[in-house]
Amino acid sequence: MFKKKDIFFTTLESMSDTMLEAVEYFAKNVSNLKDVTQFAKDMKEYESKCDRHVHTIITELNKTFITPIERDDIMKLTTSLDDVLDGIEACASRFEMYHIQEHDEYITLFADILVRSAQQIKKAIYLLTEKKLLAIREPAIHINELENQADDLLRVCVKSLFANVKDPIELIKRKEIYERLEQTTDYCEDVANTLETIIMRNS
Repeated sequence: MFKKKDIFFTTLESMSDTMLEAVEYFAKNVSNLKDVTQFAKDMKEYESKCDRHVHTIITELNKTFITPIERDDIMKLTTSLDDVLDGIEACASRFEMYHIQEHDEYITLFADILVRSAQQIKKAIYLLTEKKLLAIREPAIHINELENQADDLLRVCVKSLFANVKDPIELIKRKEIYERLEQTTDYCEDVANTLETIIMRNS
């Protein structure tokens, strides 16, 4: 079914590497934000780097007749990986726009879930490029479990927000960031679902 590792697989690996680096950087800095402007700028650079990988894949799809897996699957996987980067960068930009610098335990917990999700995604992508399709199911299941944890966390933190924060502007800012972080875990689950589709089509 597969030929040797090609530009599509190596670029998808690079995307997963960039995604994990970005999420780890986010998690490391979000607990102790000293310079939100630099933080947002660095996160934007990760997002731009991922966009360049997307461009590479689109360019190659336009000139390649035979692809290692279905063209639609390559594009869907590329788009879902890019969505994760876009999601985490959008969260980071809110810290600068809303002047948020103080520590927030719920954001730290979301960041931890995203790091673990990104680790599982990278593992799954490398299994794909090594043609170990059935082994992808394990990280895919982990990603789904982590998304469920994020759902639960969102309910807890929004409940706490309405119970403890009296300033309506602060409440709106925090609620949006929590929801964007949870949405980014949804994007991680989209990656897992796309990988499951690839397994079914190629096993």
